[in-house]
Amino acid sequence: MNYLNLIRYQNLLFIALAQVFIKYGLFQAFRVETALNHFGFALLVIATICIAAAGNIINDIYDVEIDKINKPSKVLIGKKISERRANRLFIILNITGVAIGFYLANTIEKPGFAALFIVFSALLYLYASYLKGMLLIGNILISALVAMSLIIVALFDLLPTITLQNQAMQSTVFKIVLHYALFAFSINFIREIVKDLQDINGDKKGGMNTLAIALGRKRTSTIVFVLCLLMVFGVVFYMYEYLYNQQIIMLYFLFVILAPLLYFCIKSYDADTPNKYGFLSKLLKIIMFLGICSIPLYGFVTL
Repeated sequence: MNYLNLIRYQNLLFIALAQVFIKYGLFQAFRVETALNHFGFALLVIATICIAAAGNIINDIYDVEIDKINKPSKVLIGKKISERRANRLFIILNITGVAIGFYLANTIEKPGFAALFIVFSALLYLYASYLKGMLLIGNILISALVAMSLIIVALFDLLPTITLQNQAMQSTVFKIVLHYALFAFSINFIREIVKDLQDINGDKKGGMNTLAIALGRKRTSTIVFVLCLLMVFGVVFYMYEYLYNQQIIMLYFLFVILAPLLYFCIKSYDADTPNKYGFLSKLLKIIMFLGICSIPLYGFVTL
């Protein structure tokens, strides 16, 4: 169980579920041509999870001292798992993910795509070792990588099959994936700032330069409120622009995504303690999960 907690197995399951929804919920709903069979897609999910798990491990290795202040009861490195074993698992997972990515890239006759997994692995290492402590850079990077965990399904499964004959439909579905990736990026970016607010004490002693440290809790909380408000307007615009005639998805977005976002705005306005920020962080995670769960609904509508 310690190793499962180390790799953040719940987050990995969420990534896998999102990719499955895209493959078997979205792509099948539009009956688009795909490049990966069931086995190939399973390998893509495994490769993504391996790289993400390795990133979680290296992040914990570098954050041991900070985590002793922010979440002492959850520290695993040096207590329940040795740093040597954690480093070994980090290397194994990275090699596995990159190797599978290399195999898949050649399978779909896009050998250059193998570099994506190498780049993701390198960026996660840089994030944990250096970029995480830079103002907003780390927040943006990790949010972009979360978005890429969705986009990579379209890159490997959809892009190689685009022809002049099917370009219109393939492009439409690719655009929907990009919309969900933007949603994931936005929610995760706000959540990263909220987590920085929650962990401000440990981050200060760790020499980090987060937005919460640079501007203070009050100003950063105001920024979180404004960002969430912009997110609300963005979702409303998307509903009006793309889902106006799709009653099922429209109602889902209204009650399951928009309503919780508005609730988050209200709660974030006066949040001022680590416990409140912790609640907000969990709420955003739930909203992201509920948003991704709307993907299978495309099987019941026609856009």
